[in-house]
Amino acid sequence: MRVVSEIPHPEVKITIFSWNGKYLIKLEKGPLEQTYKVSEMDVLDEADLSKMLDDTFLAKVLNRFAEMGQDLMAAQSRLDEF
Repeated sequence: MRVVSEIPHPEVKITIFSWNGKYLIKLEKGPLEQTYKVSEMDVLDEADLSKMLDDTFLAKVLNRFAEMGQDLMAAQSRLDEF
């Protein structure tokens, strides 16, 4: 797996990898991560990957991170009940 690029963002770490005929777009926030796989055949060049990460997409990613964090906290609190 090779790192293609890191895209600066104030709230999440964004890393793009190339692996096995796919680009992996990995977004990390704290202990959580989201990974999206895009076939290398679906983009003309690597610069198109950055264009995919527009404000609309990133807003949904941040909302999903909030939901994931809530889910994790809820699961941990249920564990404490046992």
